[in-house]
Amino acid sequence: MSLPFWVVIPAAGVGSRMQADRPKQYLPLGDRALIEHTLDCFLGQPGLNGLVVCLADDDAWWPALACAADQRIQRAGGGRERADSVLSGLHKLTELGALDSDWVLVHDAARPHLAATDLYKLLDSLQDDPVGGLLAVPVRDTLKQADADGRVTATPDRSLFWQAYTPQMFRLGALRQALADALACGALITDEASAMERAGFAPRLIEGRADNIKVTRPEDMEWLTRLR
Repeated sequence: MSLPFWVVIPAAGVGSRMQADRPKQYLPLGDRALIEHTLDCFLGQPGLNGLVVCLADDDAWWPALACAADQRIQRAGGGRERADSVLSGLHKLTELGALDSDWVLVHDAARPHLAATDLYKLLDSLQDDPVGGLLAVPVRDTLKQADADGRVTATPDRSLFWQAYTPQMFRLGALRQALADALACGALITDEASAMERAGFAPRLIEGRADNIKVTRPEDMEWLTRLR
């Protein structure tokens, strides 16, 4: 797949649930940091126009990585929330020459197990889509809705629900406007698709592999380590 695209990797978070001595994107996975494996999912792809990593201003871990000197990777400032970081990354892409009509893929820094087949499927499925969309996986387990006391109040129909993964793929201009508007209103934005939904769009779900996991807990790193 040679469809031209740009990539933004928000990586300004600290990953407090990992209870580690460093942000989770810098945890070792094999002989390299987690984020380096994530970047490898995109570097070398024939359609890649450029890649921006959004980092905290006081990030002391990034400069020590070999990939920090890779000319294909540009750095942008990170923000307090994910949406702030992504918006900063989109502004950086514009500085690099990206157009509002260009496709941008936003991917989690701590999601290093993206299969190439899923990336190609996303690009191929959405290349002519008027909105864009995201990789996702249908919910397989029974869902429970709970009250404030942790007691079940309902069992929703799981066939209506999907788990949102990344990459999420949208046109640069539309995503930038959606994020800016949401942040200006103080809206809760947990991913790029939710910003687009708030703007009145209906992103398309592209079914991907369930092993495209995001590292959030220590057992996730243990699972990834066993794959190596």
